[in-house]
Amino acid sequence: MAGHSKWSKVKRFKGALDAKRGKIFSRFSKEIMVAARMGGGDLYLNPRLRTAVLAARAQNMPSDTIERAIKKGTGEIEGGIVEELMYEGYGPGGVAIMVEAATDNKNRTAADIRSIFAKNHGNLAASGAVSYMFRRKGQIAIGKTGVEEDRVMEAALEAGAEDLITDEDLYIVTTPHDHLYQVGEAMKNAGIHLESQKLTFVPNTMIAVVHEELASQVLRLCDALEENDDVQSVYSNFDISDELLARLSS
Repeated sequence: MAGHSKWSKVKRFKGALDAKRGKIFSRFSKEIMVAARMGGGDLYLNPRLRTAVLAARAQNMPSDTIERAIKKGTGEIEGGIVEELMYEGYGPGGVAIMVEAATDNKNRTAADIRSIFAKNHGNLAASGAVSYMFRRKGQIAIGKTGVEEDRVMEAALEAGAEDLITDEDLYIVTTPHDHLYQVGEAMKNAGIHLESQKLTFVPNTMIAVVHEELASQVLRLCDALEENDDVQSVYSNFDISDELLARLSS
């Protein structure tokens, strides 16, 4: 799970990307629309939708905005069809990058992503070029406050999780991609509060980026991708030391 830990740490060092509430709401709306379109608008029958809605509520997303996104997804009201897309590419130093997007205009998004790669010392690659370097996994984040690691570990493993690691302020539970929701529900039923649960891509191996200029270029590329309105998540296999991250963020 080094990929998760490193990217989470990067975003903590880098600051306020995820604090932009409008961007957060846009991402949740698209995820809700995609989930509703794929699995229907019933939260109890659609675990992906239920997870998205709970996460949106945790960020104080207005209920009417959530309801509108569900109805757009199911086609009850017009709003365009939002599709999930995955882009693959290489960043500076040959790091692998996967970009998860949700868009109502594939041509626009593809052009934007290609341009971002090109302007930041990277290049967009063909489908399958880097995806073999990653595994699809479920990921559950739990705040350390008020819950012991042993309790989290026991509940997670009993529910079918694969692993648990500790971050600075979180427990990170890894699950098979098709067990994410059942593990999450089991842990909630055990009285454990989840900060988040989502599907993610975990790199098989990491690429060490040790030169400051190269590290700065990698981070700028990932930041630029995350800033795009259609991008939901960015995954990479770079490994930048905490010391270098701190220096770049000072």
